[in-house]
Amino acid sequence: MINDFIDGPLWTFSLLVFVVGVLWRLGTMLFARRKIDLSVPRTSGVGGAIKTVFSRFVADHGTAPHIRLQIIAGYLFHLGLFALLFFAAPHVRFLDQQFLGFSWASMPHWAFVASAEFAFLGLLMLFLFRLTHRVSRLISTADDYIASLLTFTVMLTGCLALMESFNELRLLHRFSVELLLLYFPFSQLMHAFTFIPSRAITGAWFGRRGIDA
Repeated sequence: MINDFIDGPLWTFSLLVFVVGVLWRLGTMLFARRKIDLSVPRTSGVGGAIKTVFSRFVADHGTAPHIRLQIIAGYLFHLGLFALLFFAAPHVRFLDQQFLGFSWASMPHWAFVASAEFAFLGLLMLFLFRLTHRVSRLISTADDYIASLLTFTVMLTGCLALMESFNELRLLHRFSVELLLLYFPFSQLMHAFTFIPSRAITGAWFGRRGIDA
């Protein structure tokens, strides 16, 4: 039956593709051959790496006024999605039972509703901006739209799956998650894993030269 396939082989396959794909992408990034830096280091690159990782969470003061909408929408979406992913009660139970063997306090229902609204609002704002802003529309690729639509579908089906009396809605949510897992390593969604090492590598490069990145 279709439910056995979604809960069984397809889930295992999509999870395998996701894990192997993410590890492969990270490995090619972290262990890529780089030119030997023959310059005399002015400071340690470690400090620059750490500073850049954390400083980039706040927009540059010079550019922030020009991208205020993207900043607000980005924070709404990413923080809302983070809260849903790791603190929604069904996800906490799922991680406990399927992967970790331990759990933590989940957020109350009102916080779930607020997080979902923030995430949906932020994602829709970013998507509409991509469609309506001329420059953003020109530099956008099919990957940008596919990733946004898949993420929206996963979030929507997840909210519908809260009606636990309907097993079909749970299956629909899991199927959408499996599609996202299969697509994830080959898309720009990989920035969820690469943004920290990317910032660190950039910060270390500039920090070695005594440049404030």
